[in-house]
Amino acid sequence: MGYPLVWQAVTSLQEFGIAQQFGKPAPFVGIDNYVSLATDPDMWAVVGRSLVFCLVTAAVTLAIGILLAVLMTAVGRAARLTLQISLLLAWAMPVVAAMTVWIWLFDRRRGVVNYLLDMIPGVDMNRFSWLSNPLTFFLVASIIVVWMSVPFVAFSVYAGLTQVSDEVLEAAQLDGASGWQRLRFVIMPMIRPVIAIVLLLQLIWDLRVFTQITMLQDAGSKAGEFDLLGTYIYKLGAGAQDFGMASAVSIFVLALTLAISWFYVRSLLKEDAQS
Repeated sequence: MGYPLVWQAVTSLQEFGIAQQFGKPAPFVGIDNYVSLATDPDMWAVVGRSLVFCLVTAAVTLAIGILLAVLMTAVGRAARLTLQISLLLAWAMPVVAAMTVWIWLFDRRRGVVNYLLDMIPGVDMNRFSWLSNPLTFFLVASIIVVWMSVPFVAFSVYAGLTQVSDEVLEAAQLDGASGWQRLRFVIMPMIRPVIAIVLLLQLIWDLRVFTQITMLQDAGSKAGEFDLLGTYIYKLGAGAQDFGMASAVSIFVLALTLAISWFYVRSLLKEDAQS
């Protein structure tokens, strides 16, 4: 696990292009790659876009996942089993297969989404291209990422909810707490550790999302305004053969991930110190 990280760190300090892949020594350039990135407006546009994307998708995923988890505790056995199987099937579907279906759904010529929306009076969605505009492109990407991530959040939170004592909930109900108050002031604080780790994982995964964006770009546009950090690194490395710059961006993403994770790690250290 350490070798790729060390290789990336060393390569980020070198000028590593296609010639170096055929044995030519890689010149040491120090922090020049990082300086170039820091002064590149395209790089910061991608970073800002990626942060907004991961924050929005992670928040929506967490909200829907919690609602589904609460629903699973409230419905009967048959309904709960049906919901769990549906979530499990969606979660287990291979990404490429799922993306193929989603691209068909949003196809501008034969897509079901355009067909259904076009049936609404006053709405003209005939041959509307969802993937040719950055706003609608990332709207579609967000829907897909949330759909693929919700099952994990729902199952994780549901597992936490099963550990909440029935006696505590009954006592809160006898004290006059409504369903919303029991959820907010009793259940949520008790499953906070589960929510914290799930939210952290979602932020990390959504920050590094790659396959969904790449396949949507293959079906739409590969322009720079459609890039997130994952596709930006791929274009720098495999596309432009500039592995030095691609490695520098990768190290930056690692640092960004550690910065996001630090809040969770700090809370763990505080809890350990208190105990």
